[in-house]
Amino acid sequence: MAKSAGWSLTVLCGAALACTAAATGGTSARHPDFSGIWGPYVEPGEPSIRDLRAHLKLPFTPDAKRKVDAYRALVTPTDDSPGKFCLGYGLPESMLFSGGYPMEIVQRPDELVILYEAQSELRHVYLGRKILAPGDRVPDRDGYSTAHWEGDTLVVDTASLKEQEDNLYPHSAAARIVERYRLARDAQGRKILVNEWTLTDPAFYTTPIRAVKKWTFEPKGVLLPYECNEEGWLDHLQTLEKRKGGNLPDVY
Repeated sequence: MAKSAGWSLTVLCGAALACTAAATGGTSARHPDFSGIWGPYVEPGEPSIRDLRAHLKLPFTPDAKRKVDAYRALVTPTDDSPGKFCLGYGLPESMLFSGGYPMEIVQRPDELVILYEAQSELRHVYLGRKILAPGDRVPDRDGYSTAHWEGDTLVVDTASLKEQEDNLYPHSAAARIVERYRLARDAQGRKILVNEWTLTDPAFYTTPIRAVKKWTFEPKGVLLPYECNEEGWLDHLQTLEKRKGGNLPDVY
């Protein structure tokens, strides 16, 4: 009788978990788990971000080229960038580079949370019932991302973006970015996260932009604190103290 009762409890618990997954419209155990720390994966012969920035040729529309040229003429002499002012990169650059820093993915049945170490830039990817109606979404530099599974591939669709001339891949607010995430192994057997992504934006490009981004799994990796605003605040405190004629503790 004890074995029978235990078996019944197991079946009930299993059914409850299955019902929970169905209710959230999320993933089940058959889908890959992308959770963990992921570091940059550099293919042999792949250009550095500096080289890519210098030689990237994009099929801009005339209006987009005018906007991008005006922005670059404004900031290039100063060497300014959003990052120097503690502003996140925004998609697709946050996903592609983030200054070469790692990222962490926390995966749940109805949501993936992606934290890029650079600028502590945070991104949410929603599945199933967590997805808001389009009219309730707030535009953002990283947009609003929804997702669904196609076998072992997670398909992420991002819209509700803000226009960005300051991105490596500039785009309008009407841009749409579709990413296809899957797991793979390289020649050394390392676990690789592959993202085949497409940027579609008729207002900025005469043809869709397609590329592939890869990361390598870091089983012992951690994200370090990235508090960009702290130095600016401490500098401000020092300025106030100088005006007052006092001295700050050595910790500052």
